[in-house]
Amino acid sequence: MIHLRLEPRSGLPPYLQLVKQIRYAVRNGTLLPGMRLPAAREVVSSLAINPNTVFKAYTELEREGLIISRPGQGTFVAADAPHPIDDQVQRKLRRALESWLGAALKGGLEREVALAMFTQALDAAYVEGVA
Repeated sequence: MIHLRLEPRSGLPPYLQLVKQIRYAVRNGTLLPGMRLPAAREVVSSLAINPNTVFKAYTELEREGLIISRPGQGTFVAADAPHPIDDQVQRKLRRALESWLGAALKGGLEREVALAMFTQALDAAYVEGVA
């Protein structure tokens, strides 16, 4: 099961934070096709947010084809949702990323600077097709 949370200082609207967390959970295998998402009322209760925020997030994910709603049954990860990243690949990349972050911390980089560097490298890699 996924435990959703909100980061007030993230700069992202709450519904987009929920969308991103659910997308990530599907991609990393925390949520698999057919698994049930928390009911909107559960999310509202645990995060103390407006029900429309949860409905907006779930509507966006449903529009993307990532989840499906079954009236009276709940909301589920779609059967044709993207497959999770291979565990071995995920672990290897995570170790490399943690090593990079450790070097950034030792180098005195603030979180925002490290994030900016990572985002710039990520964007360049995907635009140019190389890292």
